[in-house]
Amino acid sequence: MKSLQLLVLLSSLVLSGCSFFSKPEIKTEESWTADRVYSEAKAALNVSDYATAIKYYEQIETRFPFGAYAQQALLDSAYANYKLDESDIAIATLDRFLRVYPLNPNIDYAYYLRGLINANRDMGLVARYIPRDESQRNPASARAALKDFTTLVNRFPNSKYTDDATQRIVHLRNRLAQHEINIATYYMRRNSFLAAANRGRYVVENYARTPAVPDALLVMARAYKVLGIHDLSADALRVLKHNYPGHTGIAEIEQIQLIPVK
Repeated sequence: MKSLQLLVLLSSLVLSGCSFFSKPEIKTEESWTADRVYSEAKAALNVSDYATAIKYYEQIETRFPFGAYAQQALLDSAYANYKLDESDIAIATLDRFLRVYPLNPNIDYAYYLRGLINANRDMGLVARYIPRDESQRNPASARAALKDFTTLVNRFPNSKYTDDATQRIVHLRNRLAQHEINIATYYMRRNSFLAAANRGRYVVENYARTPAVPDALLVMARAYKVLGIHDLSADALRVLKHNYPGHTGIAEIEQIQLIPVK
């Protein structure tokens, strides 16, 4: 608890310090070319001075709205905002880039960066430093990230970002599948057996080959058996036995007393 309080205090001091020592507005000379302004922005970005870099990128968009520098400035600005935890601005910037420059050669990077931002979008400052079960997080951002990475892999199979995106897809599918199991378990505790079974079926149908599948089958077998839907329960149990014969929940399902059908 003391560590958490210290972390919050330090964060407050850092934020207040940033405000106190804020830098004056960046101004460029009228004689500066787009290349010069972009070089200044890149230099700031390279030393993690993201706020300064963003100001230069904004000036590129204002003074040189057409051409390669303006397009790259959008991408770099999105990255800088991402590093400043301005996820909404970063996503909006990438959306504009994808809409206005659909033929840009760096479209694959735009999808990759958007996926990274969405994957971490709901993580607050505390969550980044304190371990937390990712399946307990809001799944909306994970679904958006999964869509971004899937688009990248499908549209740009030879991209240098595809291998990493593929690994992230596996991680996100596992995370989303476990989230469904968490909800199904909650429904089981509340005796909402049909809702639990539906969640289990959703995992089996949409997140095949994830570690959550055996638990999904277990939920289905148990919930359907309690409800007296014995054929569906038997089907789920049969698949569970065939694919995961050592699962500890099999014996539990077999011991559940059948509900007499009236």
